[in-house]
Amino acid sequence: MTTPSSRLATKIEQGVLIGDGAMGTMLFEAGLPLGHCPELWNLEQAEAVESISRSYASAGSLMVQTNTFGGSSVKLDVFGLGDRSVEINLSGARAARRGAGQETLVLGSIGPTGKLLEPLGDLSPDRAIQSFREQAEALAEGGVDALLVETMTDLGEALLAVRAASSTGLPVLATMTFERTPRGFFTIMGVSLAQMAKELPLAGAFALGSNCGIGTETMVEIVAELRGLTEVPILVQPNAGLPTVTGGTLIYPETPEDMAAQLGSLIGAGADMIGGCCGTAPRHISQFVQALRQLEATGAGTKRCS
Repeated sequence: MTTPSSRLATKIEQGVLIGDGAMGTMLFEAGLPLGHCPELWNLEQAEAVESISRSYASAGSLMVQTNTFGGSSVKLDVFGLGDRSVEINLSGARAARRGAGQETLVLGSIGPTGKLLEPLGDLSPDRAIQSFREQAEALAEGGVDALLVETMTDLGEALLAVRAASSTGLPVLATMTFERTPRGFFTIMGVSLAQMAKELPLAGAFALGSNCGIGTETMVEIVAELRGLTEVPILVQPNAGLPTVTGGTLIYPETPEDMAAQLGSLIGAGADMIGGCCGTAPRHISQFVQALRQLEATGAGTKRCS
């Protein structure tokens, strides 16, 4: 039987993988109230969560993420739900699997705790890694193929999450969120691409990348720089541009066609897995898939940068 680890590695070797788009964007479209815990819908509205994974798989996603971004007990404590982390993550993993089917890879999403580690904050490393490990184990029990530590800005927290996730034996992908500064690309906590590329694989990350915070064109630059720093697979999930607020609503400027037009540049820069973050939806993924097919017809869809 093919193991989850070899399934992911084999698919990457076969060509570029198209992931899914935003979970939060889709949850709000489905009626998630503002201020409500998104992960609680894994228990309260499991069919709606399942439907989101199904819509991405139908659009052509070869990887979908679970609705567990804020599923660590530390993060869930904000809603008084810390003691329900295991059942929330189990349900999230199972909902994603039901929606995506058996052929689509399911990535268990693990986001930041929302707290600062000691000594800058009051979260101890022991408490953080216990929380991440509990979440990762529940996702693994729920049947995910890999774990995605995502949207990290603090290297210390990212390292703890990757180590905790690696203890399950599943492959771990890790992405951080970068901003352009006069000195280059850094997270808001001052982490560089070079630091991420050096430290996270040593902690057990199978793949690295960036998500959120920026649009597609800028993400091409990040991928190119990161490819020069590492040989591990690269995952990218840009926003649909930087949003503006119109009538109390977030408007993302990049259309599905705009984002898909950058697919060849992302691949040429060295991306192995491409999805979307805030503002993206199944319609974006459909355009990604169409663009990839056109590139593959010319041989560009399987190009790798050395």
